[in-house]
Amino acid sequence: MSADTEPVGVAGLGETYTETPEEIEFELRCAEGAAWTGSRILIGIVTFFFASLAFAYFYLRSSNSEQLWRPSGATAPTGTGAAIALIAVAGAVLALYGASRLRTGSFVDWQVAGWTVVGGGLLAVVLQCWELTSLPFSPGSSGYASCFVGWAIMNIVLLMSGVYWTETMLARALRLRRAAIEEGGSSPTMSRLFMANLQAQSHYWGAIAVISLLFWVLFYVI
Repeated sequence: MSADTEPVGVAGLGETYTETPEEIEFELRCAEGAAWTGSRILIGIVTFFFASLAFAYFYLRSSNSEQLWRPSGATAPTGTGAAIALIAVAGAVLALYGASRLRTGSFVDWQVAGWTVVGGGLLAVVLQCWELTSLPFSPGSSGYASCFVGWAIMNIVLLMSGVYWTETMLARALRLRRAAIEEGGSSPTMSRLFMANLQAQSHYWGAIAVISLLFWVLFYVI
């Protein structure tokens, strides 16, 4: 090889590969689409999960074998149930409000709304657990009792999943904000991905609110 011959770089053996702006934009759109699709699939899975309980509820209620669907006095504490449903609805409203405020650049408003959602969700979980210890019936005493206990456990898992998702978003936002301050700027790439996940999380809380209201009507109203 002559002295004036330049070496040819080989990918993976010293040559640095740089993505083009078009490739970066394509990857961002794919990630945003994955967040949108994944959140809708998750909401669908949760909906079918609770739909199975709703089917059991209406089936047992319609059959009412030996008049044991709901004996007299087999009613869960209505005040506690109303509080749990109200907290779930308020959490969904705050999640949507916080997301809208963050889109306008108000980080503090979203942070306050987010931590309020976390605190409210944990309070609803505590109330649901306490309600299970103060029921006027045993789990196997009737069809209503069995369905209610099953729903209460499922509702605890549902609320905790929403609380966990919100808390992880808050923690991630704090890390991104700290990193942006240290670097002396902001990261538009991470910002777009974060907002896509935030929108998915707020929609998930909307599903939690709808499910909570539906089963509040089934177990406490009718």
